[in-house]
Amino acid sequence: MLTNVIFYQVTTANIKNQKTADAERAISLLQAELGVLIDDAAGISYLYSIDTGLNHHLNTDHASFDQYIESLSAVSNLFNRANKEYKTISSVRIMSDNPTILASADIIKLDDEIRETDWFRQIKNHNNTYPHLYVTHNSISIIQKLLDHRFNAYENVVKIDLNIKYVNQLLDLSGFEGDIYILDPANQARYGRLANGTPSELITADRTLGMEEIPKPNKTIVIAKQYQKNRYLGIWTVYGVLDEEKILYDVRQSGQFILWLAGINFLVPTIVIMIISRSIHKRIQNILKHMKSIKGKNFERIPYYRERDEVGELAVEFNRMSERIENLINDVYVAEIQKKELELRQRQAQLHALHSQINPHFLFNALETIRMRSLMKGEAQTAKTIQNMAKIFRKSILWKRSFVTIREELDLIESFLEIQKYRFDSKLEYHIEVDQAVMDIEIPKMAFLPFVENASIHGIENIPGIGYITIQIAQEQGQIIFRISDNGVGMDQAKMDELHRYIGEDMAMGDSIGIKNVLTRLKICYGESFSFDIVSEQGKGSRITLRLLNS
Repeated sequence: MLTNVIFYQVTTANIKNQKTADAERAISLLQAELGVLIDDAAGISYLYSIDTGLNHHLNTDHASFDQYIESLSAVSNLFNRANKEYKTISSVRIMSDNPTILASADIIKLDDEIRETDWFRQIKNHNNTYPHLYVTHNSISIIQKLLDHRFNAYENVVKIDLNIKYVNQLLDLSGFEGDIYILDPANQARYGRLANGTPSELITADRTLGMEEIPKPNKTIVIAKQYQKNRYLGIWTVYGVLDEEKILYDVRQSGQFILWLAGINFLVPTIVIMIISRSIHKRIQNILKHMKSIKGKNFERIPYYRERDEVGELAVEFNRMSERIENLINDVYVAEIQKKELELRQRQAQLHALHSQINPHFLFNALETIRMRSLMKGEAQTAKTIQNMAKIFRKSILWKRSFVTIREELDLIESFLEIQKYRFDSKLEYHIEVDQAVMDIEIPKMAFLPFVENASIHGIENIPGIGYITIQIAQEQGQIIFRISDNGVGMDQAKMDELHRYIGEDMAMGDSIGIKNVLTRLKICYGESFSFDIVSEQGKGSRITLRLLNS
């Protein structure tokens, strides 16, 4: 259908361009032919203007009738030649105000009635050296004053009317299929001929049409050819108006045929596609039904009728695959599942053992400190510290889940740090930065607390000044990043190497809930999606970074 539409549009555009080019050639040819016609009339007027005998005849006071006839006979050949040689001329009239002139077929009196005509008024201010083109709704004329500097006694004018039938014949034979107008230098249409061959009724003896007033259809092709470098035709224009719908009428009619052809091109392939698609769809649905039945361990084979297309080959391969899966399940998979279940139970038991290994030594130290301070001082912080201790004991006892949210883990960490801050008095300061988007993400319980404990007890406790602990938790590229840094005692390179060897050893973990215990738990839970990094410098502190996959 798209091909047919494109073909129709391209064909329409080509025909329009061709018709426009033909119309432009027709207007150009008509312009040239009218120019030749007007040039011929202008040539006659020029011959009259330079003829000394004619000028002498028109400017002489004739004493008698005989003298006038004798003088007229001397110039009669000039009139006869013009009438015989130029069939395109309708009439040649010479008008003179010489009172001794006798009216005849070629020379008439220049009276007041003629002076009041529109064409005479137009030539008053006209350059008398060149002819003047005068066009009305039904005539085309060349007018020129006959002036001879040797004879200035009287006013003489020659008016040559073109044969309007010959002009109409030129318009008929031009091949232009639209309306034709002749525009004067002011762009006023003075002559109009419609496409049907009739004169334009809008142009009369008393009315002309401006260019914008010329009737035009909705879709118009306008071709204007202006005369150039001509002293009496300069800026006159042959103006053609072509109705695009008329020149494309035959193409529009063929559009119905193209629509029928497009419908056939659409309908027949659609039926073929539907038949083929129904066959393929029905068999694929059958294959899909048998594939879904495998979920219920139903390995029924697909009926195969030896189709030679891809769907038939797919059914054959599915039957082969179904048979192999059934054999694997019966022979291998059941035993493998039993083995995996046993390993899973062992891992679960190990995980539960790791969860239960919480070293409570810091809790006992804190309780002893609280007890001693509460005896020696009456501090108000004692109640808060006891509350934090109770919270830690309660969560360690009541947390039966393997995973908790980061929000819950942070609550436990803050309780621990508040207790440590109470223990160390003003020696400990801490700062926690958490991305709020990660607060509800679940992690293994007490995954971060041992690192906080390690930083406060082993890092801060043994330094003389104030200890600072900074905790940052954020999310980056699908990973949860936990970073804890302190300004504690730190570790030298030898101790760092010893720590890495200890973490990498594959041995029993014992009862400690130190770094190795936590890393083992996280490695069990996250596998390869977990990473651990520690940076430390003697006397400047340590920084530990954990990366956990956010699943």
